[in-house]
Amino acid sequence: MLAIETRGLSRSFDGKPAVDGLDLRVPTGAFYGFLGPNGAGKSTTMRMLTGLLRPSRGEARVLGSDIERDASAVKTRIGVVPDGLALFERLSGAEMLRIHGQLYGLDRETAAGRAAELLDALELASEGGKLVQDFSHGMKKKLALGCALIHGPELLFLDEPFEGIDAVAVSGIRRMLQELVARRALTVFLTSHVLEVVERLVTHVGILHRGRLVAQGTLAEVRASGSLEETFIRMVGDERARAPGLSWLRGASP
Repeated sequence: MLAIETRGLSRSFDGKPAVDGLDLRVPTGAFYGFLGPNGAGKSTTMRMLTGLLRPSRGEARVLGSDIERDASAVKTRIGVVPDGLALFERLSGAEMLRIHGQLYGLDRETAAGRAAELLDALELASEGGKLVQDFSHGMKKKLALGCALIHGPELLFLDEPFEGIDAVAVSGIRRMLQELVARRALTVFLTSHVLEVVERLVTHVGILHRGRLVAQGTLAEVRASGSLEETFIRMVGDERARAPGLSWLRGASP
């Protein structure tokens, strides 16, 4: 069974395609890395898959349901950590988690119990009473992940979850996600520019370039004999490496 399946999924802005004819196949239980350079259409794709943006054409099925016709039902079964964090700054971390759980229909006692477990698992137990506005950026990323997990989603969307956080926090989040996927409790759809971390995490990869899918398959199939970074650069073209240097710095002494 596929957790995500799209056919000809496309989205244009002012007549310019941001995503063009996308045919994604994400198996249930996969840790799927969705990669591409800035402006490739990754976030636009994720917004369509989570029901936040209507496609210009094409279709998308998420957990077996059409995301346009059954958007409300799909949203109860997924978790999302967007690139731009949306947290209530005047709540404590524990309150944020509890309220998020109750918004998904959990009773107060269940939400409180899961919030405590998540704070412990995310190494935020000692910070649970602190206001979110006083959290570091890395702590906020962890809290956002907790909010996305508290209702027990079947599919988790992560948009740049490792951006701006330290290696220790990345390691903790990585271990948690790998354990959830290994227990077949979750399918993860991840976008990230940190290719070394992605390569250690994912089971499947899709590479997007200028709105089009240029590669898709298991990690081993996509990267072949090289590293994921080498494959990625070969697929999307290392255009910046060919860009001319600054005129006033050419020939400058080392």
